[in-house]
Amino acid sequence: MTGVSFIRRSAVTFITGVLLVAALAVPAATSQAAELKKVRIGVATTFLGITYPWLMMPQALGYWKDEGYDVEVVPIGGSLQVVQQLVGGGVDIGQINASVIIQANVVNSIPVRAFMTNGVIDWSIAVPSDSGIKTVADLKGKKIGVFSLASGGIPLLKSYLAKSGLSPDNDVQLIAVGLGAPAVQALKSKQVDALMFWGPANAGFENAGLSLRYMRDPAWLTFPDFSMTALDKTIKQDPKMIEAIARGAAKATVFAMANPDCVRKIQWMKWPDSKPTGADADILAKHDLNLLNAQLDTMKTTLKLSPSGLWGQANSDAYARLQAFMTQVGLIGKTAPASNFVVEDEGFYKRVNDFDHDAIVASAKACDLK
Repeated sequence: MTGVSFIRRSAVTFITGVLLVAALAVPAATSQAAELKKVRIGVATTFLGITYPWLMMPQALGYWKDEGYDVEVVPIGGSLQVVQQLVGGGVDIGQINASVIIQANVVNSIPVRAFMTNGVIDWSIAVPSDSGIKTVADLKGKKIGVFSLASGGIPLLKSYLAKSGLSPDNDVQLIAVGLGAPAVQALKSKQVDALMFWGPANAGFENAGLSLRYMRDPAWLTFPDFSMTALDKTIKQDPKMIEAIARGAAKATVFAMANPDCVRKIQWMKWPDSKPTGADADILAKHDLNLLNAQLDTMKTTLKLSPSGLWGQANSDAYARLQAFMTQVGLIGKTAPASNFVVEDEGFYKRVNDFDHDAIVASAKACDLK
């Protein structure tokens, strides 16, 4: 994949359930189902698991059906592939990295707009808790493990090293260690002295037994990242659909924040193939909650980017900061007005957040599984 992407996910097969309707179903219910408008959301991942509560819970809890939409969420791979599907009409909405939204507009003149920001750049440098590496400057002469040498975290890492007085190309050695067990083993065996990965990946390393300390450039948490997006023409032609999808995701976000373990239970019940294996249920539950809470921390930080304190609000100022960074490190050679990248309508986000938050929280606390 060309370009830059600041979030990666592990791979697993996503299986969608099929609802069988009885022949003697009540006609009114059948009519209502027939009236649901189909919407397809493509996600830049190969694994739709516990770290996607704003996409998975609206399906399980009926939030999108309540809005009048039959939504299919599908994993596609990378953000650029999702953009291709948006342009080709394969999906109506994409969940992609903010950097690719900027690239699509600036480099490829593709008018994609973020209408719901779900994450910030949550990468960090991780070292063992007992490591003598206390500051970024201490990384001089050290080896840093990365997902791949084409990873989207590389520009972030090199920029941070340079700001700390190190030569990114001469003072450290970057080693591709992959994800999961190989990365854990590389750090344990001292093949590398540090790892550079995103939040849920680090939570996975902790699940595997690593005790870690983290370092990051504070600026990264001010950059938007994983966002729901659509072509400008789709937003203009069907604004009610865009609003409804965002509102369902916002409801799911509130639900997840109120009771993460209920999200875990629903995820395992509705999508059993996404349940981890290899340990007893209590340990697996703890591990999945670690992953989910890492994602929720990122989503809470995202809320701070909203000028109005509204879930999902895409902020042009935040996109301007990210575009400036991408220009600085040579990821793009020209710029565009940051307002081109987002839906800039506070009224839209007020409508997205116009639901009974207390009722959603109460529902999450009750966690009445059906």
